[in-house]
Amino acid sequence: QVQLVESGGGLVQPGGSLRLSCTASGIIFRIYVMGWYRQVPGKQRELVARIFPGGNAEYEDSVKGRFTISRDNARNTVDLEMNSLKIEDTGAYYCNAYASSTADFWGQGTQVTVSS
Repeated sequence: QVQLVESGGGLVQPGGSLRLSCTASGIIFRIYVMGWYRQVPGKQRELVARIFPGGNAEYEDSVKGRFTISRDNARNTVDLEMNSLKIEDTGAYYCNAYASSTADFWGQGTQVTVSS
């Protein structure tokens, strides 16, 4: 049974920081592309950042220089360090593990709210 469990969301003021973590089980973690997606009400889920098995990372333009994604293949975890948070970073953040169209898994989501 595949499980992706996110943690670390919460309420933070603009300019603050949060670290999201996702722990995976039931998959061969090291072969998966691991990603973090954000969804706000009424909009589609969008990619924030993803990291490939070899360690290369990609970021959505608005978070470049502020967010850092990292993975630990020994612990089956992927983290998203979020700094200089903005109000527009608010949303539900979902962890994703992708290896193919039939090996595509999601966590339950964790809410991030940036507000003064």
